[in-house]
Amino acid sequence: MELLARFVCPPSACGYLPDRLWQLEYEFVRAMTAGEYAERMANGWRRFGRSLFHPVCPHCQACRTLRVLVEQFRPNRSQRRARKLNEGVVRLKIGKPSASREKLELYDCYHDFQSEFKGWREHAPKEMTEYIQSFVDNPFPVQEWCFYLEKRLIGVGYVDNLPGAMSAIYFYYDPNERHRSLGTWNVLSMIEVAAMRGIPHVYLGYYVEGCASLEYKANFAPNQVREPNGDWRDFRI
Repeated sequence: MELLARFVCPPSACGYLPDRLWQLEYEFVRAMTAGEYAERMANGWRRFGRSLFHPVCPHCQACRTLRVLVEQFRPNRSQRRARKLNEGVVRLKIGKPSASREKLELYDCYHDFQSEFKGWREHAPKEMTEYIQSFVDNPFPVQEWCFYLEKRLIGVGYVDNLPGAMSAIYFYYDPNERHRSLGTWNVLSMIEVAAMRGIPHVYLGYYVEGCASLEYKANFAPNQVREPNGDWRDFRI
């Protein structure tokens, strides 16, 4: 790994639990292998592009990395419903990450919807360069999962393929198609591919109790969460 910079941001309003403060440690890398990142991820780190981060909040440990146990996974009723709606109808194309005006407009539309209806405060990139920095410029090969309804792009996900694991980096979709539960369908598709490849874990990022935007991850069961001491424990079985 070739590290460019490391720093800890000062405390600020938490993006997950608004009544709390968070503090993030960042690392920016020029080069990193998939194996090096897999080790970091298993130790509670996440990344966008060449920026790695993890919480170092002095008074809160609510963020838990969550991973699905692929071999034992069994879909619940709503997940089976999402499969019925999308299987054989929504087409998945997996390729290398790229930027386009179509993707950027879909990304902005998704964030505008989430800001209006869910109160998101997260900044969505309005410029192509920001999008490229977040999703296209990566230190090792990443997959871009594009979902199409006929010829129309309705969802885009970015996925890390790592030694022994797959990791969901980010997913956004057309709010007009939210009845399809495309976020659920994206995760189900990842679990299916992981099962076909004999990959034991699908990582879904942070689970934070009390944050509605992140609590859904626990519904993909059985799963495990990482404790602050580094141990993994069974969570939803």
